[in-house]
Amino acid sequence: MEVVAGIGGAVLIVLMLTEFFVAFMLPRRVKRDPRIAQGIYTALWRPWRGAAALLSPAGEDTMLGFFGPLALLLQLVIWVLGLMLGYALLQWAFGSDLGPAPHTFGEDIYFSSGAFLSAAVSGVPFGIAAKVLFVVEAATGVAVLFIVIGYLPSVYAAFSRREVAVSQLGTRAGTPPTAVHLLRRISERGNWEHLRAYLGDAEEWVAEMMETHLSYPLLAYYRSQHVNQNWLAALTTIVDTSAAMLAALPEGQASIAEQTYSIGRHALSDLGHVFRVRPREIDRLSDVAFDELRRAVESHDRELVDRETMRRRLDHLRAAYESNAIGLSVALALPLPAWAPGERSLTVPRR
Repeated sequence: MEVVAGIGGAVLIVLMLTEFFVAFMLPRRVKRDPRIAQGIYTALWRPWRGAAALLSPAGEDTMLGFFGPLALLLQLVIWVLGLMLGYALLQWAFGSDLGPAPHTFGEDIYFSSGAFLSAAVSGVPFGIAAKVLFVVEAATGVAVLFIVIGYLPSVYAAFSRREVAVSQLGTRAGTPPTAVHLLRRISERGNWEHLRAYLGDAEEWVAEMMETHLSYPLLAYYRSQHVNQNWLAALTTIVDTSAAMLAALPEGQASIAEQTYSIGRHALSDLGHVFRVRPREIDRLSDVAFDELRRAVESHDRELVDRETMRRRLDHLRAAYESNAIGLSVALALPLPAWAPGERSLTVPRR
């Protein structure tokens, strides 16, 4: 029995440390094997979302906003408890050599928790194996603490940078943002370079957002402070605007829009793989919205392709990213923006 417990404890420790290392220190691959952290999010998200759906829309958004931070704390608790249990099983397998009197497995767990947290406990390791386990567990606890101290600021710094860009887009594209509003606001300044400069800055933000959300998938559950703003709506609006300009301008005259569109489509595709979303086919661009979009593009006083060519091109470009955007919207309960002001945003079903 002790051998089985020892093997189980060692496997549990290796599993927890591997999960901890992969989640906190190893850059993610887009396609990766399932891990404990991903299982935690998946298991908790559906019932949490179902309970939030019983509230008002504002209350629902507030409750969903608690999920990300609480899931992060729960993830840390599970890893720490798993490590404590693993070391307790090893202590028990080696005979619970913590003093002259016999010790129960409950006392092994108590001693293990004290060793991991570097807290004073009543037991004292006597045997060589018990002393080695005590030192290794204490070192593990210190290492975990230092890694978490370095990890949390990185997560919240990435969240802060993301929200700054989301807020800045709100002043240009409205709240909730739309591609038509963004094009109109920039055309009011009468300078095409403003749009080029903004799409260039947006390309950098999209690239950074993609990398941080692939490295820290839990960030996707962190919601914006305003109900009508969210990172997915901002990303989709930027890709919508880039696609509109790429469809409207002759070949070779929309290089900045093409680059921003490409990185945005790439981000939506990769994040769709990470969250294993099912692409959804819903037509977001009505004929009325396209008419407004065409007028907004024409206000820039640039050479444009004809209306039918623009619509055909735009439908082709939209087909490459909209299904992933809609799938992420459904999976993460984040509403997508419309193409034009006055149209209803694409809201996900309340569960």
